[in-house]
Amino acid sequence: MSSSEIQKTRVINELRGFIKKLLQDPRILEQSLEVARKHLPEGSNRQVMARIANEISDTTSVHIPEDPEEHSEADRLFLELLKEVVDEEQALY
Repeated sequence: MSSSEIQKTRVINELRGFIKKLLQDPRILEQSLEVARKHLPEGSNRQVMARIANEISDTTSVHIPEDPEEHSEADRLFLELLKEVVDEEQALY
């Protein structure tokens, strides 16, 4: 198995675990969106995204490392998707 296949498998497994958490506790999505809505007006730089990650970790069963350098591909993908959803919500208004 090549290193890129191993990386893909790791990301898929992490996303599977995350989706399982969401299915077990659907409130995670709404709580995460509330956190993102609160912080994204400050911008979307690394510090803002780190604050979002930290508050999600503090208020839900999802754990995202405090240091952005330690974020996995799945962590980054989740944060990017939160930002996209909030941006799209704002574009509707």
